[in-house]
Order: sequence, then C-alpha cells, then structure tokens
Amino acid sequence: VGQAAYSASKGGIVGMTLPIARDLAPLGIRVVTIAPGLFSTPLLAALPERVRNFLGQQVPFPSRLGNPSEYAHLVQALAENPMINGEVVRLDGALRMQP
Repeated sequence: VGQAAYSASKGGIVGMTLPIARDLAPLGIRVVTIAPGLFSTPLLAALPERVRNFLGQQVPFPSRLGNPSEYAHLVQALAENPMINGEVVRLDGALRMQP
C-alpha cells in the first residue's frame, strides 16, 4: 500500500538499463544498475535502534542492514568485470518489501 510511485520509478530505471547500455555501447560505456536493499546509511542511523533492528530482521539473509563497504565491494567487482553490461544487480539479501 502506498508504494505505487516507488515501484513505477524503480521499474523505469530497471527498464532503461539495457536500452541505455545498447545506446552507449559504441562509445565504450557500460551501464549497470544496482538495486540496493536496506543499508546502514546516515538516514537510517537517525532512526531509533529498535526501528533499525526491526528493518534488519526483515532481510532474509543475512538478517541485518547492509554495510556501505558491501555496496562498494559490488561496485568494484562490477567495474572490474568488462562483460557485465546492461544488467540490474540486486544487493538486498533477498528482501522484498511488504505492502
């Protein structure tokens, strides 16, 4: 409930990833989208600890908020692998937000 705008915007980004990668391929530019789940960011750090713990428990595995270093690790791996192009990579511990 109340996630229609979020879903539409996320779907638009996912839908544009491959066409933009194809458009930019002649220029040697790759396009990879990262779809992150819940990460320990300054915004989430401002929430009460009980709320952060609850959100982390919603993640199937590992049952916690993601660490910024894990996001950075994925960015590095994607940048280092030249065959990854036009792809959406979920980095969310199998989380699917409930309505």
